[in-house]
Amino acid sequence: MKVFSKTITRHMLLSLSMMLISLQALNAQTAYTPELLWRLNRITEYQVSPDGKQVLYGLRQFSLQENKGNTDLWLMSVSGGRATQITATPESEFNPRWTPDGKRIAFLKATEGKVNLWEMNPDGSALTQVSNWTDGPEAFEYSPKGNFLLYYKKVKVGKTAKDLYPDLPKATGEIYDELMFRHWDHWSDGTYNHLFVQALQNGKTSGGELDLLAGEPYHAPVMPHGGLEHASWSADESRIAYACKKLNGTASANSTNTDIYIYDIKSATTRNVSQQNKGYDLEPSFSPDGRYLAWLSMSTPGYEADKNRVILYDLSANSTRELTGQNDVTVEKILWAQDASCLYAQIPTMGTEQIARISLTPVSKSEEVKLISSGMHNLSSPQVIGGNKNTLVCMRTTMANPADLYLLDLNSGKESPLTQVNQQMLAGVKTGKVESRMVKTTDNKEMLVWVIYPPDFDPSKKYPALLYCQGGPQSQVSQFFSYRWNFQLMASRGYIVIAPNRRGLPGFGQAWNDDIGGDWGGQAFRDYLSATDSIAKLPFVDASRLGAVGASYGGYSVYWLAGNHQNRFKTFIAHCGVFNLESMYGATEEIFFVNREMEGPFWNSPKPKSYDAFSPHKFVGNWNTPILVIHGDKDFRVPVTEGINAFSIAQVKGIQSRFLWFPDEGHWVVRPQNSVLWHRVFLDWLDKTLK
Repeated sequence: MKVFSKTITRHMLLSLSMMLISLQALNAQTAYTPELLWRLNRITEYQVSPDGKQVLYGLRQFSLQENKGNTDLWLMSVSGGRATQITATPESEFNPRWTPDGKRIAFLKATEGKVNLWEMNPDGSALTQVSNWTDGPEAFEYSPKGNFLLYYKKVKVGKTAKDLYPDLPKATGEIYDELMFRHWDHWSDGTYNHLFVQALQNGKTSGGELDLLAGEPYHAPVMPHGGLEHASWSADESRIAYACKKLNGTASANSTNTDIYIYDIKSATTRNVSQQNKGYDLEPSFSPDGRYLAWLSMSTPGYEADKNRVILYDLSANSTRELTGQNDVTVEKILWAQDASCLYAQIPTMGTEQIARISLTPVSKSEEVKLISSGMHNLSSPQVIGGNKNTLVCMRTTMANPADLYLLDLNSGKESPLTQVNQQMLAGVKTGKVESRMVKTTDNKEMLVWVIYPPDFDPSKKYPALLYCQGGPQSQVSQFFSYRWNFQLMASRGYIVIAPNRRGLPGFGQAWNDDIGGDWGGQAFRDYLSATDSIAKLPFVDASRLGAVGASYGGYSVYWLAGNHQNRFKTFIAHCGVFNLESMYGATEEIFFVNREMEGPFWNSPKPKSYDAFSPHKFVGNWNTPILVIHGDKDFRVPVTEGINAFSIAQVKGIQSRFLWFPDEGHWVVRPQNSVLWHRVFLDWLDKTLK
């Protein structure tokens, strides 16, 4: 059976005709719109073939009308040329992988409500079903020699109310005795992520499933966002390293102590190789020669934004050492060179994401971490090319361009485009200039501020401006392309966007990153005002028409500014923002976060200063500016009551205000029509209150 059946071909023709209609409509479009964002093709994940000649990637397309997306698989030569679509079905093919011998392509696919593993030839022919799972996984990887599968799925370990009281099958209540009864966007239901191994024989799964954490009430991969980057096969297939926080309940809510474990397949034993560290240890990766295991590590307990160090563990010597200790950088991803001579890393630096080389045996501090790439863009998710020691494949974005695959020359740092998945879609779309400015802060330091101009910018005109407040709080304002906070979309409506890398962001040294804990409303806000006041002095900025927008900590920032802006701003938009630091403490799920950021609970004596000095609700007496509040009901990191409180108080005070509530969204807005509604309300509010 070929993936391109007659039915599928008709489906393709319909899709192509709809695409042509969309492209014709776009010919007249000259700027980003909310609808265009959801017509763009999005590369999901990719993998280079074992021989280094081809790259396989998923391409996700959305139907705004149907309010859903579909992922198909594409293939192209690493040397360039035209990409070939190799699947085109109504169901998504996801988690694409090459078989280790490079002869077949595999993917996960849900049919009749069950996720299973499929393989086919690179041309889409000879499709076969490899597994027959009734409860399929969320992601999988082949072992290095192709003898096993590693995957993860939910398994039930704990008991629910129905288990305790089976005579009440229609009861909907749940019983909780400890914290972490809800996390991020879901309530605890007694299930946990567990890693499984299953053998492969003659192209089919064989034998039973081996649960690496059988009976253990812990998550591996680590919640809430971990995937199979939290696990790694040894080259000889004898061991699996994985990250896991082997704590549960209230202890888990109070700790970041996540460790690296090595599971021995033959002996079925597990050992902890990072127990000396009490902070995060994540993303283990065996070296190709089997000698080392490397991982990312944060040394400070309870601090989720600490410096991410690279730890190297010598398997034969049973010893560890840090590879990045002399350099003031934090690392986000690591990747082994083919010959295990070094590691490649993705690191934030000066408002961008770049690729660096990390030496195993540096002769000097400068050789320890050495930047390979540079420029006003982000490079992420690097992959090696088999048989080619000089080139990586990376994902590349800018504030004006969504993700494409690029080749990075490791010797020269030169970058070459590989895919151009939105070239036709964006052919007529104008974007504004993105400028990097250095602004002096109140403590006499230099702060990088991105300024995004409207398309067809005219310096003789006056433009309203928007201060963008970043979330996190420790999350760099880099050259990301966002489908929510899209700066080009805002600029296309005639706004100048001010995006400061204020205090508390990575990429500017650890001291800059750390200088926000216990000081949420302090220097970071003086940085915001320094950036705003500096850009507002430019002759083309209308200082009488300034707005401030942001989400999460950025939403907190908006609420704080609303009571402390000395009438600088004419409008505010806060999405999923923290409004009352005391209520936030008791309602959020990861208690270690608020303990770190607020320097303890509010009942401590002496009381940490943040609760009185920096809680926005303490300053609502100063509120006098129109405000739009947005919140999702499934946001458990910053519960919806924070937004309800802010909106209610604005209404009681008679302030022009609006509340946009999503019953089915969490901390983000991920559904197509919800996203377009978000943008329309967002832009309408700005037009009404600033124009």
